[in-house]
Amino acid sequence: MPSKTILVTGCSSGIGLVTATGLKARGYRVFATARKPEDLEMLSQLGLETLPLDYSSSDSVRQCFAGLMEKSEGQLYGLFNNGAYGQPGAVEDLTRDTLRMQFEANFFGWHELTRLAIPVMRSHGVGRIVHNSSVLGFAAMPFRGAYNASKFALEGLTDTLRLELRGSGISVSLIEPGPILSRFRANALHALKENIDIEQSIYRDNYKGALARLAREGPAAPFTLPPEAVLGKVIHALESRRPRPRYYVTVPTYLFGILKRLLGTRQLDRVLYMAGGEGKR
Repeated sequence: MPSKTILVTGCSSGIGLVTATGLKARGYRVFATARKPEDLEMLSQLGLETLPLDYSSSDSVRQCFAGLMEKSEGQLYGLFNNGAYGQPGAVEDLTRDTLRMQFEANFFGWHELTRLAIPVMRSHGVGRIVHNSSVLGFAAMPFRGAYNASKFALEGLTDTLRLELRGSGISVSLIEPGPILSRFRANALHALKENIDIEQSIYRDNYKGALARLAREGPAAPFTLPPEAVLGKVIHALESRRPRPRYYVTVPTYLFGILKRLLGTRQLDRVLYMAGGEGKR
């Protein structure tokens, strides 16, 4: 029996890289994506089959999927949408273009790729779609509005898709990590400097604190876990007879999940405001 084909996106580092190599070691035929040629070369040297993918480009999404279908001879069992970045900044400092870029990379590209995958999975009567969301997909924190919004939107779309695919043989799961060791902070630091006018903002002092936090070496938050913690949840979502709709990863996700059920909105706001770090003024 041929190994099951899995497409894993955002594999240049962190969760995507660990998931791609972990699934390959488990016997899956893994296609790993990245944007940069040097990252694709690194993935190839690890023995992975690779495809270029830039979520922000519809042409790139379509070309990636067409390449997958050609190389896999039309086979696709699993899709793990993972590639994303976090745009820091107060909501009032987010321009329309900055917010649009966040959604192109974190939401619209994922949706487009998922739409391409579903008919293939339907034709085989089975499939697993796994979206890597975040604790910030259900618990909003200050100065993370663009990322919060993209993940809240992803969760709403995914919940709807799960209902619509009921009985199709295709399962849909969300993974909701808290802090994970990765290049996420480095990318967020670049996005903050590139897209937010720090010196002209009323939140200038808050951003100075954010710059220091994002530039700090090592874990910047308590309870940070290695990306292998996510790999275990992906494996369960791919292999369980009854995959869960949601998988929590890290203590903060479990904690905020409980608090969201127990606390009123104002009480939860106070907790999230304090936990947001730069939210303190």
